[in-house]
Amino acid sequence: MKQTAISQDSINAAVWAACDIFRGVVDPGACRDYVLPMLFLKYVSDAWQDQHDAYKAQYGDTAPDLIEELLRNERFVLPPGASFQALHAARFEPGNGERIDRALHAIEDANIAKLRDVFHDTGFNSGKLGDEQQKNDILRRLLEDFARPELDLRPSRTGGPDLLGNAYEHLISHFASSSGKTAGEFYTPPEVSRLVACLMDPQEGDEICDPTCGSGSLLLRCAGRIRERTGSKRYALYGQEPIGNTWALARMNLFMHGEDNHRIEWGDTLRHPKLLTGEGALRQFDVVVAHPPFSLERWGHDVAETDRFGRFRRGLPPRTKADYAFILHMVETMKPGSGRMAVVVPHGVLFRGAAEARIRQKLVEENLLDAVIGLPEKLFYGTGIPAAVLVFRMDKADDKVLFIDASRDFEAGKNRNVLREADLQRVLRAYEAREPVSRYACLATPADIAANEFNLNIPRYVATASQRRDVDLQEVQRERARLQKEWAEIEEQIASHLTELGHA
Repeated sequence: MKQTAISQDSINAAVWAACDIFRGVVDPGACRDYVLPMLFLKYVSDAWQDQHDAYKAQYGDTAPDLIEELLRNERFVLPPGASFQALHAARFEPGNGERIDRALHAIEDANIAKLRDVFHDTGFNSGKLGDEQQKNDILRRLLEDFARPELDLRPSRTGGPDLLGNAYEHLISHFASSSGKTAGEFYTPPEVSRLVACLMDPQEGDEICDPTCGSGSLLLRCAGRIRERTGSKRYALYGQEPIGNTWALARMNLFMHGEDNHRIEWGDTLRHPKLLTGEGALRQFDVVVAHPPFSLERWGHDVAETDRFGRFRRGLPPRTKADYAFILHMVETMKPGSGRMAVVVPHGVLFRGAAEARIRQKLVEENLLDAVIGLPEKLFYGTGIPAAVLVFRMDKADDKVLFIDASRDFEAGKNRNVLREADLQRVLRAYEAREPVSRYACLATPADIAANEFNLNIPRYVATASQRRDVDLQEVQRERARLQKEWAEIEEQIASHLTELGHA
């Protein structure tokens, strides 16, 4: 059978069109709880069917037991009756919600080592979609949309995980743009993720961690960078995420991108870190990246002072701002001698006083801070505030801190600003060169930073305004005299005209 060509644009458009079914029924951001699991179910079903057909072509109808045994060794096992095709065939019957939930849980049970709890909170059969008749109709139409030829996701047609993974990421970005303030909980804009990954330059064999991984976009960018350069998948991805739905989203996202070598834990990184060694210590990594929630208020200040991992020995962050709690956690999880980290933070982290100032001072004095990179405003979903990327390294080549002001380099968009490729490359060139650039980059010494009382606000180091010209005072006096004379002549003319008019 001739394969129909498939493009990234067509698959993106098809999966996004399926979201129209839910308009006016659930909040725009809540569509992800239905569309993304359905996309994963379709992917698993089509991959299973594709492999079944390949084995049948190879062995014919004479070896059904052999085919069944071979299929048990596939990446994902599909239990009888749990396929998308079975659900689609029964779509006109009552109970679509119950059947879909049952199928997802059966797939989870059959692949428990990989998918444990991933579908724990699926709610196709919940009352959020209306009464039974309306819910059944909505889900029937959803099944029909995913049965369209554009969403034939057999690997023999898509050519691998890239098209599918990109479509999944495309959906997540759309949901983030429509989710308002909650978007920051699960998604980092792709160009920011790419910048962070390039700054970290992950290598083959690295262990990479995101302690606030959201949908997994930062981890995927780091992994993709290694594959692009080496073609190797010899690396390991780790993460932790406190929100159950988002944790499940990250797991599905990684699987859809073909990333099986990962360990993503569900839980609160600050109160209950779960990425530990066999001895119960914090696990350490070659690369640590994160875009934590900005200035999280209730983060566990009440138990931080007795933290058994000693993460806050440099100081206790403020009760109502968790930014430095995340930074200190990440610092403790860098491998000694080789670890490096990049964290996206709000600008207040650079200059706020009291406890945060004391923590900043210690991080600088320990020569861990490598670079401070200021980003434009309105880059992130759900907030217009500008942010910065802090880079820390255990293997710094000098004792200086590089400041880069990239706040003016962007393309203005309808809903948010975007870093262009040229903007990213400019940052990366400056970071690599580690040299002063007029009105863009400054290499500050420890003495410079101490003179600023360890305030890291970028304008203190990078002059952004044009330098004033030297002023010639004699020239100013001459110009002043000329203007005074000119104004006196004008006054004289006005007085003369008023006299002629009889208004003297």
